[in-house]
Amino acid sequence: MASEGRTSLRIAKDKVDVRMEIPGAVIRQRTDFGDASGFKTISCEYFTLSAGVDTTPLFQGLEADLCQCPHWGFVLSGELTTTDANGAHETVNANDLFYWPPGHNVKVDADAEIVMFSPQREHSHVIEHMIEKAKPG
Repeated sequence: MASEGRTSLRIAKDKVDVRMEIPGAVIRQRTDFGDASGFKTISCEYFTLSAGVDTTPLFQGLEADLCQCPHWGFVLSGELTTTDANGAHETVNANDLFYWPPGHNVKVDADAEIVMFSPQREHSHVIEHMIEKAKPG
């Protein structure tokens, strides 16, 4: 669960409020799920990740050696754990919604596929940084 005073980063499907249920449809909604103010265009990313992937070395050189971009997403399969600047860990699993605020690293605990929505300018900067870090030599 979330630390005292911190918004939960992970919400299991059965914890998202059912707002409407009719034959053939269930609509769930979680309000106040991260703050997107100040961001303009967003991008959508689809990540396929193998167990053991760790972003720590890829984020070295970014502010505080962490991804400073917020992400909203859904775990299609697998398991991932984020670590924030204070060392707090949170794990997300298949069928979880998540919000990762700025200031995190990610480790893949089990092969995973996720869909994320991110501020385009900020996340493009992080992706370009990772591409440069991954280049040989």
